[in-house]
Amino acid sequence: MDKKEIQNLRRQYTKGSLTAKNVSKDPFKQFDKWFGEVLKSGFLEPNAMIVATSDKFCKPSARVVLLKGINNNGFVFFTNYKSKKGNDLEVNPFASILFFWDILERQVRIEGKVEKITKNESDAYFQTRPYKSKIGAWASKQSSVIENRGTVLKEFIKYMVKFKNHVPLPDSWGGYKLIPASFEFWQGRPNRLHDRIKYKRKKNGWKIERLAP
Repeated sequence: MDKKEIQNLRRQYTKGSLTAKNVSKDPFKQFDKWFGEVLKSGFLEPNAMIVATSDKFCKPSARVVLLKGINNNGFVFFTNYKSKKGNDLEVNPFASILFFWDILERQVRIEGKVEKITKNESDAYFQTRPYKSKIGAWASKQSSVIENRGTVLKEFIKYMVKFKNHVPLPDSWGGYKLIPASFEFWQGRPNRLHDRIKYKRKKNGWKIERLAP
């Protein structure tokens, strides 16, 4: 593909509109409304979100992670605590998450502080995972350099032998909760005049603002 082909990739967004008057006063309720519509729209991974973190040198890093719950006014996801994202959050506990639902021409950006959920909460979720997914959490030292795929497969087999029935929660694996300080709901509109509604957390609730596209 040449540069002109890339430059000419564009589409008009025509499927909806968004105003400060037609959104919920509570961004969590607005997210629930949109997410309910996403679940009916045939997405392969409707709960896929981009999690962006930064390290102690302020170098950003982003990856796709699956949302696994909304808990106590926070968005919950799970990972290896010693992974790249885990190491980033250890030194800088602020992050952003992004949902992009192209079929509906929508995206949601959420920024806030991240904290670990309790070990009991992590274990409760961990035990719902398929057996081999639990084994995989033990076998993979996520983000570490390995010689080849065989390295992980050997570890996988080792832990299958060790944990034939019950698989305990690894100490290095668990959940995080992002507690939002702001939300932005984006609805695509024609001619790139998109609707952007932002919620900012205040002491007594949320302030709603419209942003320029």
